[in-house]
Amino acid sequence: MTSTATAEPIGATPALRRLYVVRFVFATAWAGLLWAHGSELTVAARLLLFVYPAFDVAAAVVDARSARAAGPVKGLYANMAASVLAAVAIAVAGATGVADVLRVWGAWAVVSGLIQLLVGVARRPMGGQWAMILSGGISVLAGASFIRSATQDAPSLTALAGYATLGGIFFLVSAIRLPRSAPRN
Repeated sequence: MTSTATAEPIGATPALRRLYVVRFVFATAWAGLLWAHGSELTVAARLLLFVYPAFDVAAAVVDARSARAAGPVKGLYANMAASVLAAVAIAVAGATGVADVLRVWGAWAVVSGLIQLLVGVARRPMGGQWAMILSGGISVLAGASFIRSATQDAPSLTALAGYATLGGIFFLVSAIRLPRSAPRN
């Protein structure tokens, strides 16, 4: 996949900063709720598992709208599609067991991580994106780990809470690192 993102105007950074903070708050709250449910696939846990990629779709829509001044970002559209597919697949997998959920989540983490990495690289000129680049790379590795852990005797969903927390921290770091004013030449 390639992204045609260009450096967004500095006016777009306040919206992106707010979005990153919201994503941090959501991810950490979500992780706490999932951690409280453990690895049981209760109705509430299955709903939480569906909500995470669904929220990712909404966040990508907001991100794409705020980036419109710089032109469309193909990576965000690819992320929306991947997250919609993940939400549906996770809803289906939730009916069959934890291992299937981990396989789907892992595949989604790999794909969305690659997309996040590419979008972060394309946005490097706007500043504050090294955390997004690192987060995308870690997401790819974590996704592979989730797929592998699905083959264990007693797979657990609790690793997903750690994954979401770490991702949220990377969003917060990026929010803090985004420039506050126009760069000087």
